[in-house]
Amino acid sequence: MSATVVHSLWTKAVEPIDKVPAPHIEYAQLAPVLIVVGAAILGVLVEAFVPRKARYHTQVFLTVVALCAAFAAVVGLAAGGYGTTKAHIAAMGAIAVDGPALFLQGTILLASLVAVFTFAERRLDPEVHGNRVDSFAAQAASVPGSDSEKAAVKAGFTTTEVFPLVLFAITGMLVFPAANDLLTLFVALEVFSLPLYLLCALARRKRLLSQEAAVKYFLLGAFSSAFMLFGIALLYGYSGSMSYARIADVVDGSVRTIDPALADTMGNDALLLIGGAMILTGLLFKVGAVPFHMWTPDVYQGAPTPVTGFMAAATKVAAFGALLRLLYVVLPGLSWDWRPVMWGIAIVTMLGGAIVAITQTDIKRLLAYSSIAHAGFILAGVIATTPDGISSVLFYLAAYSFVTIGAFAVVTLVRDAGGEATHLSKWAGLGRRSPLVAAVFAVFLLAFAGIPLTSGFTGKFAVFKAAAEGGAGALVVVGVISSAIAAFFYIRVIVLMFFSEPKPEGPTVAVPSPLTMTTIAVGVAVTVVLGVAPQYFLDLASQAGVFVR
Repeated sequence: MSATVVHSLWTKAVEPIDKVPAPHIEYAQLAPVLIVVGAAILGVLVEAFVPRKARYHTQVFLTVVALCAAFAAVVGLAAGGYGTTKAHIAAMGAIAVDGPALFLQGTILLASLVAVFTFAERRLDPEVHGNRVDSFAAQAASVPGSDSEKAAVKAGFTTTEVFPLVLFAITGMLVFPAANDLLTLFVALEVFSLPLYLLCALARRKRLLSQEAAVKYFLLGAFSSAFMLFGIALLYGYSGSMSYARIADVVDGSVRTIDPALADTMGNDALLLIGGAMILTGLLFKVGAVPFHMWTPDVYQGAPTPVTGFMAAATKVAAFGALLRLLYVVLPGLSWDWRPVMWGIAIVTMLGGAIVAITQTDIKRLLAYSSIAHAGFILAGVIATTPDGISSVLFYLAAYSFVTIGAFAVVTLVRDAGGEATHLSKWAGLGRRSPLVAAVFAVFLLAFAGIPLTSGFTGKFAVFKAAAEGGAGALVVVGVISSAIAAFFYIRVIVLMFFSEPKPEGPTVAVPSPLTMTTIAVGVAVTVVLGVAPQYFLDLASQAGVFVR
């Protein structure tokens, strides 16, 4: 009897389904992301099927073409009005195609293209066994110092997998600021974080330091991802949805229908506040804001310098884009709650980064603390909660990313027998030994310091102006004080380079190939143009400063 009842229940419960609705995806509007991820998959196939001798050139060609094509796709979308009049939500609510998304994707692609040239540089180290070598380990899987590593070096192996890894990281970074639901945001975070953990461990010189950096980054990154995931779960419990627009409606109180499954939790403000705070923690970790900054100096110092430059520029752009969208689209109704917290974080980030940088003796750690201070300056623009706040942050991110990549490209040139000479004492007298390299580095340092006629000054002015107009005048005062403190250690490096005697056993400046020269030249050009004639780019950022809801 029981068997027949169960059987009849089972047969009646299944309603016949006519057809499963196919998802509606706007492929043309997702073209920048699809081009990059397609090239990344091709890069993996290149590793499998192309002979070892030809891999390097194939990968560099593939990567550069993919990034140029993706940038062309972004420009095409912007020209087609998708940044302004046709801005909308694509991919069934998962991705926003709007001004900020396109502006940030364009910035990420251009910065990544310039950074990839430093990945491909093979003239800085002396040739080993007649083979040119780059900044990456000969064979990543072999233990540092082991026989298998020595054999790999002797055979002239190179880790060309770095190119597909970079493309996968860029894919995640392109989706991250455009994500329009929490699940897409989390998937994008993991897609760009995991390749970065690997890239940090691949340095050719100082491999143990590099592997230590990667492990620290991985462990702390896993913690931050866990915070974010828990926050997403709490926000889902609060609103009954992953979609940004739906969560924003529940926050505003404009949604009255309650999902019966979530009747006990929906609209519970404790879930909203704790969940929002946890997601913010995950994003502030990626940005490198105090107190979530502990990974930054160690990882910047240990990772291969081309990776450090790429990570410092592109990750910041992507993370600030996601942060802006979360605060301006999902939680504008909560600004009374999040603004005071962000005020505190911005103040300790600006002051903490600037003060601790004074004590640093390693150029990469110095630039790491400087990037923490810059995260604080950008947060001042985020706190403005005005359209000017969005456009000033977009402009600052574009200006900052090229200065950063240029500065780290210069760091790769100053070398001694052990590889890069990153200790500040070795940079003494560099202006006499190699005036051009020292002068270029001085331009980047002046831009970081925010000296007029550099992009750094225009960016800081835009951000501070937006913050002051948004009622955060006190924050601007702290920002100016922090800038003054930061200017001290930037100018100290310039004085060290130009007004100290060079040591006889000091480092040499390697002559790079046209690849690194291009990276540095683009960095200088952008720094000067955005400082001397920034108006067109400021207008572009203000046109792109409207989020689609």
